[in-house]
Amino acid sequence: MTKKSLLKSTVFAAAGLGLLAFASSASAAGVGACLITKTDTNPFFVKMKEGATAKAKELGVDLKTYAGKIDGDSESQVAAIESCIADGAKGILITASDTKGIVPTVKK
Repeated sequence: MTKKSLLKSTVFAAAGLGLLAFASSASAAGVGACLITKTDTNPFFVKMKEGATAKAKELGVDLKTYAGKIDGDSESQVAAIESCIADGAKGILITASDTKGIVPTVKK
């Protein structure tokens, strides 16, 4: 991961935690937010998931987490986005493996 992409991911994660705070007011019953990472094996995304889970618990947000099977697995990410939408998530945090591959689903 380059410094530029690490910075982008860090900024995105920080913005996502703000979204979790927003979602907490609306998630007393059901999914408040979803976190979709590239993989569950990259240490950066493991820490991101741990941090988001801890913050969600602190704020009382129901957080569901998903990850691609491998880096570049946009199909799993698209399926996760669709699940989050179907569950009525108030916010979806995504570290996209392939931004072009998820755009049509994100536009929903």
